Amino acid sequence: MNHLSLKKYIPSLLFLIGGLFLGWLFFHSSNKRIENQDKQAEAPKNEVWTCSMHPQIRMPKPGKCPICGMDLIPLNQGNSTIGSDAVHMSREAAQLANVLTSVVSKQNPVKQIRLYGKVQADERLLQSQVSYLPGRIEKLSVNFTGEAVRKGQTLATIYSPELMTAQQELLETIKTKQVQPILYEAAKDKLRQWKLSDNQIADIEKSGTVKPDLEIYSNTTGIVTARRVNNGDYINPGSVLFDIADLSLVWIMFDAYESDLTYLSKGQNVLFTLEALPGINFSGNITFIDPVIDPVNRVAKVRVEISNRDGKLKPEMFATGMVEAHLDQYKDKLVIPRSAVLWTGKRSIVYVKQSGSEEVAFIIREIELGPMLGNSYVVMNGLSEGEEIVTQGAFSVDAAAQLAGKPSMMEPKGGQPVTAMPGMDMPGNAKPKIKATMPGMDMPASGSTEKLKITVSGNCEMCKARIEKAAKSVKGVTKAVWTAKTKILQVEYDTSLDNPDVIYKVIADAGHDNEKYKADDKVYEALPACCKYR
Repeated sequence: MNHLSLKKYIPSLLFLIGGLFLGWLFFHSSNKRIENQDKQAEAPKNEVWTCSMHPQIRMPKPGKCPICGMDLIPLNQGNSTIGSDAVHMSREAAQLANVLTSVVSKQNPVKQIRLYGKVQADERLLQSQVSYLPGRIEKLSVNFTGEAVRKGQTLATIYSPELMTAQQELLETIKTKQVQPILYEAAKDKLRQWKLSDNQIADIEKSGTVKPDLEIYSNTTGIVTARRVNNGDYINPGSVLFDIADLSLVWIMFDAYESDLTYLSKGQNVLFTLEALPGINFSGNITFIDPVIDPVNRVAKVRVEISNRDGKLKPEMFATGMVEAHLDQYKDKLVIPRSAVLWTGKRSIVYVKQSGSEEVAFIIREIELGPMLGNSYVVMNGLSEGEEIVTQGAFSVDAAAQLAGKPSMMEPKGGQPVTAMPGMDMPGNAKPKIKATMPGMDMPASGSTEKLKITVSGNCEMCKARIEKAAKSVKGVTKAVWTAKTKILQVEYDTSLDNPDVIYKVIADAGHDNEKYKADDKVYEALPACCKYR
């Protein structure tokens, strides 16, 4: 009976054991799956590390920058629609490089033209006081240059025998003027031709005597600018006694370069200051523009007339003027700061900030420029209103583009990126190890080096990059450093270079004069304005 009861419960027991086994199997595999998912979630993503100062550096793990040794930072690899030619910079790198941007907008351009000139006397108010009869200077009433005279003032006293004869003829004709009035009038006209006034002639008639001396009166008011006679000098008719200038109205004669003449016109207002009178501002309108350009100085004279009743403005004072010319032909054109433009030969480029990326990204853009407006330029083509461009730090962005192998000022189609310096080993956070095979080191791997100092003409950082690049293009040159202050290019080259003279030649071909070769004029003229050293 007991045995039969046990057989009856065996199937239920087996069913229970099987259920427990299946439950353990299910939950055990589920835990493993969850555990694997957690481990996969905890597994680090494939991160890219870069340098805040050298964004072209891309490393798979943290460490030191192989160029500057700074700690690498993780690169934010968000989804971006930026093209492959864009220069990517982290926000920290942009701040360290002092990169500033501004939005392009349309403006009514006003060109500021600076003019330099001098105060001059009005040529229409210059007088030469001359003698109208021959004689000898008995007395000078005006004795020095710079003395002020007024109209009608006695300038000199002259003794003239011819005058005495003419006076005697007048006295003789008075006796017969009733019978022969024509002779009387002819004698008076002769004295009038010598510029004797009617009062002087009347005095001679009343006195009835011949006067040996004659007083010469000033016919204008002004300042004596030159005294041309002395006491006792014998003079002829037409001899200049004094040069007198009326300075109640003066000219400001400015020099205008031929490139600025197209923006100047009669009637424009000129604000100017004088070095001799600091803190005082003057203004006047342009009354005349010289139609002929000086062949030596390449300037044309621009005249401004101004009243000088108080006598503050004196001839030969230096003046600095400013004209604001409204360029109506460029109205509603885009205007950008001068600092935003980089020049290379005939190309003018800017860097435009790109949208669609969490990183700061810029792309190079070639533009066409119009006239320069002081510290800004009119843009004819290449930009649209509302775009954001780099206005400060453009050279830093261009340097990053060159290092990254992207299109840049010197490489319009891009070049080879600098991802790490040759000979550097970057395991983890270890310091870089510099091998002897790294270009530019004083100890090359094989052979020996020679040093060379070359005097090369140039001005700026663009010149430096061009000169060093030309020198390094010579096979065998391991190092080339040019200093703008000393104009010295220090070159190190391997002894395998048979003829160092080729270094001089390639530098001249790049547009820079040196000790042995002069750059071709066409190549030199194609250089940017800041690189012109001649």
